[in-house]
Amino acid sequence: MSRKEYAEVVAVFPDKVKIAVSDLTNYQKDVDDLRIGSYLKIVGNDESVGIIAIIENFVIEAIDESDKKNKDVRNHIIEARPLGTVNGDEFIRGGDSIALPPKGAIPATKEDIDKIFSESVSPNKKFSFSNLSSNHSIEVPVDGDKFFNKHIAVIGSTGSGKSHSVASILQKATSSKDSEYQGLNNSHIIIFDIHSEYKTAFPSANYLSIENLRLPYWLLNSEELQELFLDTEGNDHKQRSLFKDSVVRNKIYHADERQKMNIHFDSVTKFDINEILQYIKNKNIEKRDKENVVKWKDSEDCEFILNEESAYKLFSKELTPIGTAKSGLNGDLGNFIDRLENKISDKRLDFLLGEKAEQAKFEDVLNQLLGYGETNSNVTILDLSGIPFEVLSITVSLISRLMFDYGYFYKQLRSQENPDETISTDIPLLLVYEEAHKYIPRSDLSKYRASKESIERIAKEGRKYGISLLLASQRPSEISETIFSQCNNFLALRLTNPNDQSYVKRLLPDTLGNLAEKMSSLKAGECLLTGESIVMPSIVQINRCNPEPSSSDIPYFKLWKEEWKELGIEKIKTIWEEK
Repeated sequence: MSRKEYAEVVAVFPDKVKIAVSDLTNYQKDVDDLRIGSYLKIVGNDESVGIIAIIENFVIEAIDESDKKNKDVRNHIIEARPLGTVNGDEFIRGGDSIALPPKGAIPATKEDIDKIFSESVSPNKKFSFSNLSSNHSIEVPVDGDKFFNKHIAVIGSTGSGKSHSVASILQKATSSKDSEYQGLNNSHIIIFDIHSEYKTAFPSANYLSIENLRLPYWLLNSEELQELFLDTEGNDHKQRSLFKDSVVRNKIYHADERQKMNIHFDSVTKFDINEILQYIKNKNIEKRDKENVVKWKDSEDCEFILNEESAYKLFSKELTPIGTAKSGLNGDLGNFIDRLENKISDKRLDFLLGEKAEQAKFEDVLNQLLGYGETNSNVTILDLSGIPFEVLSITVSLISRLMFDYGYFYKQLRSQENPDETISTDIPLLLVYEEAHKYIPRSDLSKYRASKESIERIAKEGRKYGISLLLASQRPSEISETIFSQCNNFLALRLTNPNDQSYVKRLLPDTLGNLAEKMSSLKAGECLLTGESIVMPSIVQINRCNPEPSSSDIPYFKLWKEEWKELGIEKIKTIWEEK
């Protein structure tokens, strides 16, 4: 008997088929054991033509007690979801509906599946980082252009192999070359590393931490500036208006004549935050005379009337007000001034507000982030572990926005230099957001507004300028849905939280049905790979990365069994105080 005769299609639905197998042993003879995620071919008389389906469920049907002759026979019911049509050497995703009645279903052979995967992507676009979980000898390639250009989500609970999977993908990307040239390829990757995991996986990376990162505060836009210096959860219009006015005036004060006409709150123009502080201190003690005119006396006892021409003097030093009547501010800026002073003097914020950051050149900041310098690097690791949580969103927002603007203006430059150019960039960039739920959450709190706006813009428009995203998270249900829904390629590793499972199933690009239920039982490094870049949804094993990222798992029991260790509290105290 042929294997087709051991199986019968007993039900056909729009998105699945049921197959009754009378003799499972002979049915799967000469093929690997069938399991959830294995493939079947639903065929007619010609076995070279058929529907490829993936097994979702497996049920042993109860025997009919009245049928004594066949009491030892079991019907094994397989539920499978059609993925596409195979016709000879060609596989078409989706494809035709199942012709009725189908003749039977046979296990797809290794050769069948290997051929589908190996011929699904042209050689110059083939990018491989995994093998089929049900048969490790079958490599599962993706279309590299569609994979990196369409945004990627890598999701999985703690211990599922998420960081290793991300590292494996990026290591393959940075080592891929189209010829035998020496040196680096043209990949550019920025990793937002919140737990300091990736340095060991990329030893030659451009490593930026709070110690050497320089992000001058004058690059912050209006949203970021207000989040940093104002109580954004409050609604103090006076503070907001005064701060905006002082920043714009100070930018004009420091700009050259060519720039002055185009200055606004969001202009990328240097200003001095210490002068802003002095300006606000002076405004806080401002008084009016009997004619309701604001007058000041400077350090040389010279009096002047406050107007558009003289306002710059409030930036330089503490002045003496002339008059007796309080101004509209009534000295109410004490808390605001304290907040500004605390931020400016906070050594933890030197990467933003310190002297070296303030004096950094705009082009040096871009080169630093993009991996250009004395030693070029494909990967830039932004170690966010030392950055205070209260400025994490601002930091991520600023860098993300700068990278988007880089892509936007680089496209404009290329268009000017070559109006016939059809590719927006020849230096595309991938931004990797590890633990993305920490700074783009599903939250309306104003402290996340800046980072959400910057990353949402990249998610919606970044591909036009060669800027794409990889979101990695153990809590996908906590990520902004606006951003997460823009991902077109998914690596769903083991997920144990029911809320996360439900959320991910709803957003997966393929209608996977019960196959998505397997997310809770996947092994470490095993994932459901689906999206526009892969020929058909597959359960795959991600290749091991080498070297590996730092593990966050502390071997508690192993360490506890060792001999008592002394603790250098004084050394810890010294580092603590320095930070």
